[in-house]
Amino acid sequence: MSLVEYFENQSGIGVLSTADATGKVDAAIYARPHFMDDHTVAFIMTDRRTHANLKTNPHAVYLFKEDGDKYIGQRLYLTRVREEENNELIESLRRRKYHYTAEDGPEHSRYLVYFRIEEVRPLVGDLQL
Repeated sequence: MSLVEYFENQSGIGVLSTADATGKVDAAIYARPHFMDDHTVAFIMTDRRTHANLKTNPHAVYLFKEDGDKYIGQRLYLTRVREEENNELIESLRRRKYHYTAEDGPEHSRYLVYFRIEEVRPLVGDLQL
């Protein structure tokens, strides 16, 4: 099964971890990645800590744990390659419609941030895919 098929067919919880230029780490819950091709994924984000970190340090890890009691999932090691503010594209990619708060409402900028997949590893263990 390809990585694209895996993420299309799996449900679970994902965490995107980033660090700023000084190495201060952050982690945030993120939906499954949007696959642009076999080696490129994108995440929709607002201008918060994760997005700010990526401006100074392009490296990130996306950890995905499948639903269920077992520790099964994937770790994607990523490098940011570009971003865009294309609201039409972002709306077409969104899987869910959210009720925004005043802090992150539709008037706030949203970004489609693209990453190159550098490495894929299982959630637990050291085997590479």
